[in-house]
Amino acid sequence: MTLQNLADRAAIQDVMLKYVSAIDDRDFDRYRSCFTSDVEIIGFTPDVLRGTAAVIDFVKPAMAPFGASQHLIGPSLIAIDGDAAHARTEVQATQCFKEPEGRTLTLWATYKTDFVRVAGEWKIKKHLLIPKTMKTVDAG
Repeated sequence: MTLQNLADRAAIQDVMLKYVSAIDDRDFDRYRSCFTSDVEIIGFTPDVLRGTAAVIDFVKPAMAPFGASQHLIGPSLIAIDGDAAHARTEVQATQCFKEPEGRTLTLWATYKTDFVRVAGEWKIKKHLLIPKTMKTVDAG
């Protein structure tokens, strides 16, 4: 493994961390910066979300019912081929509803993500959510 390969792997992992932390912080500018302009997001809706505008238009209202969220991701299994890469990342996302207070929704899933290097920076080109299971817990 070369130093460049190690640097690329770290940079790709950082994009994944930026992606989940931006959602949890509701920082949609930082979230947008993770993607190519023609990104495709699959598995979050019945239709494919195409382009950053469509992604943001979906994510903002989708996160509105939640007061807080926490996305925990494992290390990504990454394959790099020049300026393209693919990663498989396990995720556990817990969402805390605003109403009723104390209600949570936890999702266990896998992300399969394609990256491209754009102007020296790794960006998400295609992102697939594969849900495994979900659990809702009420307060009390």
